[in-house]
Amino acid sequence: MNAGIVLFPGINRERDMAIALQRASGRAPRMIWHQESDLTGLDLVVLPGGFSYGDYLRCGAMAAHSPIMRAVRAFAAAGGHVLGVCNGFQILVEAGMLPGALLRNAGLRFLSRDCHLRVERADTAFTRVYQKGAVFRAPMAHGDGNYFADADTLDRLEGEGLVAFRYATPAGELTPEANPNGSARAIAGIFSPNLRILGLMPHPEDLVDPQLGGEDGMPLFAGLAGAFAT
Repeated sequence: MNAGIVLFPGINRERDMAIALQRASGRAPRMIWHQESDLTGLDLVVLPGGFSYGDYLRCGAMAAHSPIMRAVRAFAAAGGHVLGVCNGFQILVEAGMLPGALLRNAGLRFLSRDCHLRVERADTAFTRVYQKGAVFRAPMAHGDGNYFADADTLDRLEGEGLVAFRYATPAGELTPEANPNGSARAIAGIFSPNLRILGLMPHPEDLVDPQLGGEDGMPLFAGLAGAFAT
């Protein structure tokens, strides 16, 4: 798998993401500064977490207009896969590549804690190693992760099978306590209609090594590496 990680000013999760991608594929990802535009030869482009441009205006709003985003849109339109995690998800939404919005967390507090994610479909490049309904642990670290969309958009996401992950209990149940940021319908991640773009708020890349607390996030990256094995 040939992956590239886009660096915006204020991004701070690129090294964690690079470790996860290299552990899964055996190849170091390419680091791509946001003013560049060459995505040639990549299978996957990743927009990692952090605080691009200091989260001024709205989270991800300024990064969404960086020069490289034109190339990312063209990359996705040509068949490439894009993963946006936390701030990366916010950037994809602000760029219009995924629907909805990421609002302030319920309770208006920054959340830094583990959560559990339930896999809603397992037939994509991102989720191919999972079984539908499987639950895994992932850290969350965000202040604006409350996914919101109007009722019609939410119904479309549900009807077209575009909900990727939901916040759940370890047993897979949907409860208010398991959804601490208050996201609509407990949505933690969504796909684009062609299933080649995934945005999610929690950080699976932070659990890919037993010495860092576990390998719960590794299946996502192992699945991607297998999908693009050469």
